[in-house]
Amino acid sequence: MLQALDSQITTQLPDHTQLPCEDGTFVKNFQEHPQSILLTESIWEKLQDIHPDGQFCIGQDSGIYWRISDPPQRGAEAPDWFYVPDVPSTLEGQARRSYVMWQELVAPLIAIEFVSGSGAEERDREAYQGKFWVYEKAIRIPFYGIYEVKKASIEMYQLIAGKYQLMSPNERGHYVLEDMGVELGIWQGVYKNIDLPWLRWWDTQGNLLLTGEERADAEKQRADTEKQRADTEKQRADTEKQRADAEKQRAERLAARLRELGEKIDD
Repeated sequence: MLQALDSQITTQLPDHTQLPCEDGTFVKNFQEHPQSILLTESIWEKLQDIHPDGQFCIGQDSGIYWRISDPPQRGAEAPDWFYVPDVPSTLEGQARRSYVMWQELVAPLIAIEFVSGSGAEERDREAYQGKFWVYEKAIRIPFYGIYEVKKASIEMYQLIAGKYQLMSPNERGHYVLEDMGVELGIWQGVYKNIDLPWLRWWDTQGNLLLTGEERADAEKQRADTEKQRADTEKQRADTEKQRADAEKQRAERLAARLRELGEKIDD
């Protein structure tokens, strides 16, 4: 009876096609969008290894609805980046407009916020209002990261016994996420023509996870290096051949001279 009632209530609640998928606010700066893409592209191959069945999804500045409210947006938070394991990539054959907890049931494993102001919003613990409180108490996201490009830092929290505990970095300055088999940290470099301290993934051996473009560039550089090595080897072989030819010609001239001298002596 209770199960049937719960099913009836759930079907009456709005789903992802009925709830707003945006609130009209602007993205805070030009760095946020490429940062989201960088996180997604570089870990995509790793997530495909973890989920060979393709059962996972990634949200980028997408709403997570956790309660019914008026207006609806007050019952949602929109992490700049989040990952949900073991869910279909689409919902009932449609791309998700948002992530609705009473429709999905599985919470994201990790959510990351990109700080563009003071960071107070991302650390707000006010009950039912603050992002920190919502992620910790309502949605219960196991890992929460606060990334501040201005400070070149990432602050990571892990949900332990219902409360976020500040994580400690390893010897490489990275945060280990064992559930994903990766490390998260800061990488100073150029991405999309912007030189910044970017938030990036590494594997557990400390190898940077590359985007497809970076892998292609690395492969091209490897091929160029191999070609340069082959050219150098060919040049060395040509030089050696020239030396051998010169030595042969010298020996032939010497032999010819000796024959001339021998003929003169015989005369």
